[in-house]
Amino acid sequence: MLSESDRKKAAQLLITAEAERKPILQLSKTWPDITIEDAYAIQGEVVKHKVAAGAKIIGHKIGLTSKAMQQSSQINEPDYGHLFDYMMLPDGAKVPHANYCVPRVEVELAFVLGKPLKGSGVGLIDVLRATEYVVPSIEIIDARVENPRKIFDTVADNAAAAGIVTGGRPVGPTEIDLRWAGGIMYRNSEIEETGLAAGVLGHPAMGIAWLANTLDKFGVRLEPGHIVLSGSFTRPVWANKGDTLHADFGPLGSVKVQFV
Repeated sequence: MLSESDRKKAAQLLITAEAERKPILQLSKTWPDITIEDAYAIQGEVVKHKVAAGAKIIGHKIGLTSKAMQQSSQINEPDYGHLFDYMMLPDGAKVPHANYCVPRVEVELAFVLGKPLKGSGVGLIDVLRATEYVVPSIEIIDARVENPRKIFDTVADNAAAAGIVTGGRPVGPTEIDLRWAGGIMYRNSEIEETGLAAGVLGHPAMGIAWLANTLDKFGVRLEPGHIVLSGSFTRPVWANKGDTLHADFGPLGSVKVQFV
C-alpha cells in the first residue's frame, strides 16, 4: 500500500507523461508494493486534476473484458477508466498522431444509458433496460506507461483511455442480438482484426454489468446520458502516422479515423 504522498506523485507523473507525450517508467517498478487499490486511487487523483482543469466526465470505459485483450495484455481481469468530453471525436476525424504517445485502436460497442444503473447484483437484463441505444465505435487507447505493463500500471493510467469515435447506425438494446454484432478492423484497406461482441464476457452488456457492480462498492452509479464502452472484442491495432483505421460493423454501419 502506498502513502497518500506517493499516490499523488504517481498521478503527477502520469499527468506529465500525457502532456509531454512521453511514457514513464512502470509505476509497478517505481513502487513495487503498489496495489489495485493504490492504482484506482491514482487514477482518481488524475481524474480530479482533469475535472479541476475544466474536463467533463461523460462516461466510462471497460477494458480487458475479452480473451483477445487479456492475452495481448497478459492480464486476466477487467479494468475501467473514465471518459472525458475532450476525448469525443466525430466519425472520419483527422487526428494529429503527435497528440498521443503510442496510439492503438479497438473495435467496441458503446452503450448510451437512458436510465441510471447502480447497485450490487446488476445483471444483463438490468443493463438492457437502462440502455437507450448502442452505437458502433472505435476506441483510441494510449499508454502513458512503458511496456511491459502490469494491471496496476494500466489501471492507474485510466485504463489507457485516450479517444472515442462513434458512428454507424445506433440500435435499441434489444433490436438485435448484440452477441452477434461483428466488427472488422481495417488499416489502410487491409484487414487487421475481426471479432464478435460475444467475445466480451459472452455478451457486451455483461461488461456494463461488471462495471456497475464494481462501482457500487465506491457508491458510484452510471448516469443517464453517459457513454460506456463495453470492451474490445479484438486485439488492439497499432495506429501509425498516416494510417486510416476503418471499423466495419456490417448492418450497423462503419466508423473511421485517420492519424495525420
